[in-house]
Amino acid sequence: MIKQGRGYRVEGIEESKTVFGFWVYLMTDAVLFASLFATFAVLRNNTFGGVSGQEIFSLPFVLAETLILLTSSFSVGLAWLAARQGNKQMVLVWLSITFLLGAAFLTLEIREFNHLYQEGNSWRRSAFLTSFFTLVGTHGAHVTAGLVWMSTLLIRIYRGGLFKSSLKKITMLSLFWHFLDVVWIFIFTIVYLIGIIR
Repeated sequence: MIKQGRGYRVEGIEESKTVFGFWVYLMTDAVLFASLFATFAVLRNNTFGGVSGQEIFSLPFVLAETLILLTSSFSVGLAWLAARQGNKQMVLVWLSITFLLGAAFLTLEIREFNHLYQEGNSWRRSAFLTSFFTLVGTHGAHVTAGLVWMSTLLIRIYRGGLFKSSLKKITMLSLFWHFLDVVWIFIFTIVYLIGIIR
């Protein structure tokens, strides 16, 4: 059951401003990623005699990352539905699953970066690798921020219960997480898939 927190009555106008502000943030983030994609598109062939995407990318590995992140998008959606129904227990379950999937995705991404570094393919090796690490690393940083946000929300709901304010926060978290999934689909297609095919 969703509780009405004491002293937590958000006026409709204030709530609309919060949601609008979050959408503005997502739009600015979209511009940021669009800039990084454009930079990568320009620099993708500037390997300077180093490795190309075809030589270092593993399609099965990236497919595993993609499957994990898409599954987490599904689970965060179920957490949002549970929040709308006022089901605290299922909110905690689905958010926890989303957190674990997000952490698994991030672990694979760090493992990929570490493998490239150990092979001598750091971000300094070429303009291609610089743009690759910047784009994928920025996405990873956003996933990390999402996991921190998610863990904070989990603790608050577990200790304090499910309030009307919780639904708004879960809604914004869900939008943010879905946004990261969409960005990853573009990364998978433009960076990895095309990089392997070419």
